Amino acid sequence: MAAPWRGLLDSEYRPRLPVTPQTPSVTLHEGNTPLLRSAHLCARTGCDVWLKVEGANPTGSFKDRGMTVAISRATQAGVRLVVCASTGNTSASAAAYAARGGLGAAVLVPTGGVARGKLGQAARFGARIVEVAGTFEDCLRAARELAAHHPVALVNSVGNELRLAGQRTVAYEIVDALGAAPDVHCLPVGNGGNITATWQGYCRYGRGRPRMWGFQAAGAAPLVHGAPVAEPRTDASAIRVGSPATWAPAVAARDESGGLIGAVTDAEIFAAYRDLARLDGVYAEPASAAAVAGLLAEHRAGRLTPGSTVAITLTGNGLKDPDAALRDDYDPAPSGPATAEVARTLGLTG
Repeated sequence: MAAPWRGLLDSEYRPRLPVTPQTPSVTLHEGNTPLLRSAHLCARTGCDVWLKVEGANPTGSFKDRGMTVAISRATQAGVRLVVCASTGNTSASAAAYAARGGLGAAVLVPTGGVARGKLGQAARFGARIVEVAGTFEDCLRAARELAAHHPVALVNSVGNELRLAGQRTVAYEIVDALGAAPDVHCLPVGNGGNITATWQGYCRYGRGRPRMWGFQAAGAAPLVHGAPVAEPRTDASAIRVGSPATWAPAVAARDESGGLIGAVTDAEIFAAYRDLARLDGVYAEPASAAAVAGLLAEHRAGRLTPGSTVAITLTGNGLKDPDAALRDDYDPAPSGPATAEVARTLGLTG
């Protein structure tokens, strides 16, 4: 019998992570997420399309990969409080891993800019939640200044080798599952850290390099326009970022890989969001679906080579944003309690 999965710091990838033999393993058994073949996307694109379901991580997003490293190292250093800025997923992950490691957590979020499911997670994990009257960029500035002047550890991924090293493991897992790197890797882009880390992961693993295709929401697409967006707008809240802090590395990942960063509309994002659930049985949060919408847009434009192997990072679980699930297509049919009435409602009888 194979040994049970015990998380990234206790896996074969530990030698690739910035830890020492003395680093404790603060883990919720993150990583080792499903890689599912999408029959409907294969049929629509003529390619071999695989979904990396990062919503299966312990707190429901890819952020757990880097957070296990950051919190483990913070614990080793004797830190008692960690702080982060977040549009939601980072706050949930930081709060959970801090709780696991016996640390306090403070999360800075833009007022009204975070899905309820993510706020609920941070609250239940015991984090101190500060709602900032501003943007994500304001939250990140404040978090950085707090870390510079107070005895707290900043656990955002921006310029943070601990977080980025953990996030690179998604590329290692995809390569190990497929036998080689895919031809194209699609993923949503908000602050830019994930496309940066994933590209670095492929480069460091040494078994092929895909073209990196990142996708932003049309109303929050600074990397597409080449300039910050003062008031980013999208209902895919996880990528509602107007000035990515990991701007240059994200652009470098695009350029070095011969890839692209494109924009998709909210209508395209939510169409892909519905199809992932109905046709693949995968419940991803709206931001994740931006990568699927982008792949389909590139296919329509004739820029996707038939027969390519494509990996798509689905960054977060649909349970993160319960309001999005009920924004349309929820039309329950009323019925009385009798079985015959239920049968008639379903059209099973005359």
